[in-house]
Amino acid sequence: MAFNGTKGTLLLVWLAALAFLPAVLEAQEQVPAIGSLAPDFQLQGISGTLHKLSDFRGKIVVLEWTNPGCPVVQRHYRDGLMPALQKECTDKGVVWMTINSTNPNHQNYQTPEALKSIYADWKAAFTALLMDPDGKAGKALGAKTTPHMFVIDKEGKLAYNGAVDDDTRGANETRTNYVKLAVDSLLKGEPVATTTTKPYGCSVKYAE
Repeated sequence: MAFNGTKGTLLLVWLAALAFLPAVLEAQEQVPAIGSLAPDFQLQGISGTLHKLSDFRGKIVVLEWTNPGCPVVQRHYRDGLMPALQKECTDKGVVWMTINSTNPNHQNYQTPEALKSIYADWKAAFTALLMDPDGKAGKALGAKTTPHMFVIDKEGKLAYNGAVDDDTRGANETRTNYVKLAVDSLLKGEPVATTTTKPYGCSVKYAE
């Protein structure tokens, strides 16, 4: 095919840009691989304390993305599933960080004081609830949904990324809890059998 003049040049540039676009989008959507160091971050908790992920090196860390306006998050807390899992893990010495990356301009945004009251009513048992208003921590990990769960081993490496369990609709009589299985394997010094699953819930309401 032959192209003449400026129009031909512009068309070639446009076609080249289209060919390059998938690679750009793929790079933007890249998330840390299982077995790689989790991206470090420092976020302020709802009580005002700063928490830096790398400060917990030597401990297993669970990261839970949350939004109390999400019906799926509400179900996990009101049914007692998330608080029970949090307590089980923290009782074993695991650090549990619940992170809110909701855009401050979104209708689901809640102030730290409001979040403190909501999660107290839900009997949450996390180590800390952190605010990520600009979404940098969430985007660095690739958090897509609320909830979206990550388990980090004692070396700071990502060991699990995905859903909390396999009960996407809250209708299963029995459920496989992937976070519990990952944590238990790490506590035993065993490899995590299921390292990735598809997270489910509401989209994280990131700031643009």
